[in-house]
Amino acid sequence: MLQPEAGVRARLRTSTDTRRPIPASKPLLSLVPAATPPRGEVTDAIRDYFAATAHEHPVLAVDLSVVEWNYRALARALPETAIYYAVKANPANGVVDRLAALGCRFDVASRGEIELCLARGVDASRLSFGNTIKKERDIAFAHSVGVPLFAFDAEEELEKLARSAPGAEVFCRILTSGEGADWPLSRKFGCTPSMAATLLRKAAEMGLTPRGVSFHVGSQQSDLAQWDGALAETAALFAELAQDGIELDLVNIGGGFPARYRDDVAEADAYGNAIMAALEKHFAGMGITTIAEPGRGLVGDAGVIRSEVVLVSKKDAGEDERWIYLDIGKFSGLAETMDEAIKYRLTATREGTELTGATGPVILAGPSCDSADILYEKAGYAMPMSLRAGDEVLILATGAYTSTYSSVGFNGFPPLETVCV
Repeated sequence: MLQPEAGVRARLRTSTDTRRPIPASKPLLSLVPAATPPRGEVTDAIRDYFAATAHEHPVLAVDLSVVEWNYRALARALPETAIYYAVKANPANGVVDRLAALGCRFDVASRGEIELCLARGVDASRLSFGNTIKKERDIAFAHSVGVPLFAFDAEEELEKLARSAPGAEVFCRILTSGEGADWPLSRKFGCTPSMAATLLRKAAEMGLTPRGVSFHVGSQQSDLAQWDGALAETAALFAELAQDGIELDLVNIGGGFPARYRDDVAEADAYGNAIMAALEKHFAGMGITTIAEPGRGLVGDAGVIRSEVVLVSKKDAGEDERWIYLDIGKFSGLAETMDEAIKYRLTATREGTELTGATGPVILAGPSCDSADILYEKAGYAMPMSLRAGDEVLILATGAYTSTYSSVGFNGFPPLETVCV
């Protein structure tokens, strides 16, 4: 595995700032498996669980060994970066417990996620309140339990922070284009760099501690060069604020690290090398602290949903295209099929054996009485011609943003169950 040059690591490693240090996530390399586990596949542990356990409804099985491998791989690829797992991707107790045991930190989006982490034994000092949209009473709660870092992107948010988390360390999120991402995050969160400069100055005036800048290049990002542009804008902000005597030291490179869906993706090493090169290019000798907020990249590959075929039908006898209705849909865990953005890989089975033979074009849909509950119509999916009601469809690489998107009781269907194996 290629590693960033030692000189690069040395120049980026040490900050002389007196503010609260954030140690990098350093895995025990001797414990990293020599062989890459099957990313986005049905692992032996998941296969054994499905074979031994019956469920009346869809179930998500998460292989924690894959979560651990993904974490260690990313921590090795970004050796001087503190990893904050985005809890919203999958807040299952087993996932949080395994990552906490590995020394991971946590990016939390709500009071509920803070309370979850605290209940699992995670110290508040290992949390970052990364949501830029927070109720003031939730800010006060987070500050009272010791959460040290808070994100913002608006003046009113700063005012809430100044009142309810006086002196807190804060970072401003800037906008990115989202180009190259399957799930762009280019509008709702962040502000322009010029506004960020103004807000960071105001943060200092309000008695807060401006630490730095964050960005997110878009979820399921395939263009490794996207971090370079965002880091260039961040470096320019650092230089501008330094002229005003505001010394920023924190660069939050966000998430965007992909899971393996229908299209193959680069390994963590490639992302690490690209990001480390961009950091060296824009921040050499500045002694910055870097943090990352992966979610999908840690848990996406680790999960498989077992679903059941409810109905196979045609809208006309002369049509070749079949409609396949599953017992899971957009409202029960597969929200990211919206606009067919995330394209999961599918495997059809009958009594535990994969169906083979001739395939034909299909439209895949969920079970609800909502006409929007269509998963894939344009993406060119094909399924075995022998597929029938009662067969199972395994939906691969569904460890991220499935159970957390599942509605509670829409049409009477229960939320998606998660099991960690």
